[in-house]
Amino acid sequence: MQIDSSPNAKNGHNVAALTPLEISNLLDSKDREIIQLRRQVAWFQRQIFGQKSERRLSGPEGEQGILGEAFSAIPDQSEPNKKTAVAGHVRESKQKPLDGADESALFFDEQKVPVQVVAIANPEIDGLDPADYEVIGEKVSHRLAQRPGSYVILKYVRPVIKRLDTQSISCPVAPVSVVDGSRADVSFIAGMIVDKFAYHQPLYRQHTKLTDSGIKVSRAWLTKLMPSAVALLEPIHDAQLDSIRSSRVRAMDETPIKAGRAGPGKMKAAYFWPVYGEQDEICFLFYPSRAGKHVQDALGLSSPLGAVLQTDGYAAYAQYAKKTGLTHAQCWAHARRKIYESQDMEPGPAAQALDWIGTLYRIESQIREQGLAGAAKQKLRQDQAKPIATQFFAWIEKQFDERGFLPSSPFLGALSYIRERRAGLEVYLDDPDVSIDTNHLERALRVIPMGRKNWLFSWTELGAKHIGIVQSLIVTCRLHDINPYDYFVDVLQRVSQHPASKVHELTPRLWKQHFAANPLRSDLHGVT
Repeated sequence: MQIDSSPNAKNGHNVAALTPLEISNLLDSKDREIIQLRRQVAWFQRQIFGQKSERRLSGPEGEQGILGEAFSAIPDQSEPNKKTAVAGHVRESKQKPLDGADESALFFDEQKVPVQVVAIANPEIDGLDPADYEVIGEKVSHRLAQRPGSYVILKYVRPVIKRLDTQSISCPVAPVSVVDGSRADVSFIAGMIVDKFAYHQPLYRQHTKLTDSGIKVSRAWLTKLMPSAVALLEPIHDAQLDSIRSSRVRAMDETPIKAGRAGPGKMKAAYFWPVYGEQDEICFLFYPSRAGKHVQDALGLSSPLGAVLQTDGYAAYAQYAKKTGLTHAQCWAHARRKIYESQDMEPGPAAQALDWIGTLYRIESQIREQGLAGAAKQKLRQDQAKPIATQFFAWIEKQFDERGFLPSSPFLGALSYIRERRAGLEVYLDDPDVSIDTNHLERALRVIPMGRKNWLFSWTELGAKHIGIVQSLIVTCRLHDINPYDYFVDVLQRVSQHPASKVHELTPRLWKQHFAANPLRSDLHGVT
């Protein structure tokens, strides 16, 4: 390595006048800088040409794409009809539909999807008398179609009656909307909520769709209707949060959001703190920062006996666990990610570490396949997973004994991360209710990043809080296999007449037990 010995060298010193220790430190800093740059280049190559998933897929080695490399053309997917030799002649087989489905097979729910029948006349009977032929059967084909809009106007016609005996005039009152004074039916409000938060269609897009469908309402009307509807759902969200707080095993994470104006053209950085309970319920709690105090704000200081909090390793969770005395479990997926991100620099040792962790995950797959739970699940983990974990941590110690700790080594940095969190990573081995990772929470919170790509930010902090309320209910509906639209149509009507002391019955998990079999419907439900 050539060293600049001019007076204008780094820090204004003549390198030739440096001591051997100073020269060694300078070289080490240059080595660390080179390693860091190599990691950045490898990361960019992986983002552009490589797989984003952390799954280890077998494939040809040494074929990393480079910038500007030409990609091979997509091969023609169409295939000529196959020919089959049949005694004395060649038979050409019919080409199957592109999706490989039977045209007469049902691919929809007949109770939910309207079906319009289109009769196709047989040209062979044109001009024939019905007595000249017999219909011996029929064949059915299904096609998926779409109208440019699915909005419906409910026209309530109320007769005005004059009684001849009393001369009194009466007229039935118009149905009351769930939002006082609103022209919106509960079905529209539920659809607006689902379109915005489940399908990520901002209100301005919904307004455009309404306009294209021939419905003239102002965008301000939509923006006022949404918070009025969410206010009805807030007590249900709070009841669900109480249920999560009473869970023995909880998982928690944080994800950023921009909410509230910080100045002209700038938005404040804030966070959702999703909390996942042991009964497959989740709440997205909005707080203005990532400060550790919000963990206590979300969970409180009291916890059930033997409580466990599983997280990604953020220091705020460890501080909360120490303060409250609960067990802090950590996530093997985050530990694996550290190894995965270092494999570009040291592929051999990283592959060994990933093999160890992969064995633990294969044992978890075996548990799921066998449907094990409770004591049986714990026994399998103790018999098979715990020895593997013990050997893996011994292997980590061996790496440090042989190589020492090199701050410039991304791989050893990843092993150090895992070694420091050993106690938290081993919690799941002794507790069958604790997951090996927080992937169940990571999957549930995807709705927030998906939303950010569509609505980008929340104009006010109150709007961000409303996002958390609705997404808490929608994601929990998904976890319990509940149609969010049916759920909202029911609870928006039911919440105002349901006893406040039993509002917990309207959370998705309990609603499915009490009301899903016979939910409240909109008047639209009976319109044909």
